[in-house]
Amino acid sequence: MARIKQAAVIVGALALSTTVATGVNAQNLKKLQDFKTTGTALELETVAQQGATSEALRKIAARVKLPPGFKIDLYAVVPDARHMAVGNNVGTVFVGTRKTAAWAVTDRDRNRVADEVKRFAPSLSLNVPNGMCFSKDGFLYIAEHNRLLVFPAAEFFYEGPDVAVGVVKEPLIPRDEESFNHGARVCAIGPDNKIYVSQGQPYNVFAPEKMDKYNAAGIGGIVRMDRDGKNWEVFARGIRNSVGIAFNPANGDLWFTDNQVDGMGDDIPPGELNRITGPGQHFGFPWYGGGKVRTVEYKDSEPPADAVFPAVEMDAHAADLGLMFYNGNMFPDKYRGGIFSAQHGSWNRTTPVGARIMFTSLNEDGSAAETTVFAHGWLDAETGEYLGRPVDVIQFLDGSILVSDDLAGAIYRIWYDG
Repeated sequence: MARIKQAAVIVGALALSTTVATGVNAQNLKKLQDFKTTGTALELETVAQQGATSEALRKIAARVKLPPGFKIDLYAVVPDARHMAVGNNVGTVFVGTRKTAAWAVTDRDRNRVADEVKRFAPSLSLNVPNGMCFSKDGFLYIAEHNRLLVFPAAEFFYEGPDVAVGVVKEPLIPRDEESFNHGARVCAIGPDNKIYVSQGQPYNVFAPEKMDKYNAAGIGGIVRMDRDGKNWEVFARGIRNSVGIAFNPANGDLWFTDNQVDGMGDDIPPGELNRITGPGQHFGFPWYGGGKVRTVEYKDSEPPADAVFPAVEMDAHAADLGLMFYNGNMFPDKYRGGIFSAQHGSWNRTTPVGARIMFTSLNEDGSAAETTVFAHGWLDAETGEYLGRPVDVIQFLDGSILVSDDLAGAIYRIWYDG
């Protein structure tokens, strides 16, 4: 009960945040901030977990190749499944999308297969609720297209349509820079207890006249703020479109994936896995399209002398997205402390590449060691057809990992049974 009172205090404080929501959405948001009911039907939208769809998805899982001793199966049918966050106690998996729905996934009988997938917070209108992150004290944050929300005690309230909510920051970027392109945000809670949000820039390569505005707003960068939205600042710049950030629990470094410039050819520029060792670092974009490959648009302009190049260069156009550090006890020791990352798969390459899970081991000093393919089979090499497109990978409570797939609308579970 103390946690619920704490949630009420925080939501009450955040209710003072500026919001531009209109109509029913604004009315419901105010009611939820005041812990009042909205009149939304108690019967929540659910997704069937049995039937032809789940059978087809299990057949896809059976095609996925893994190292010896590992197994994979369908965990849940979740439409448009994107980034995920796992609750600390019940183990509810909160799942974002690039549309208007967020989902809550529950395994009630603890057989490691979801029993129920239902709409999360249906009384609140959401706009690209892609980013999900969970704090150690039980607060769920959702990074939307241009707003950051917090749901205190999410695992307590999620069974009903009305969920305690606060507006942490709105807008995230200037409204005149809102775009349908590169608008899927991600978030993470840092070891400093601040919240970090990645803000992709909307162009393939933006024009020089945008530079000052984007630098000031953190567009094409990662911003951080207190968990109540105060003390906002730009943490890193020179990033094209990162849709995956995670902190190394061993030393606090922030790692992120970055999707690089299109239209330069099949094999350049490389995708990126990057390491941030402190605030204020610049990662080269738009002077570099990926790795050390210069962009045509900025070839006559001097790049930052201290630009940080990627820790790992990935295959060009594989679309590296979500990542996580593994600290569980289920997998063999070689995976402990390493990075699992998802490749969504190319859309503009003559021969498709990606749709797989990568693993990067780290050296004792925290630098990248070796990167290998961990799971593949969502791409039919013979036909070039995607059977699935992995988006995010997270660690579940038992030490297994979950992989989301927004093409098939699924979450798969990978465990070690060696």
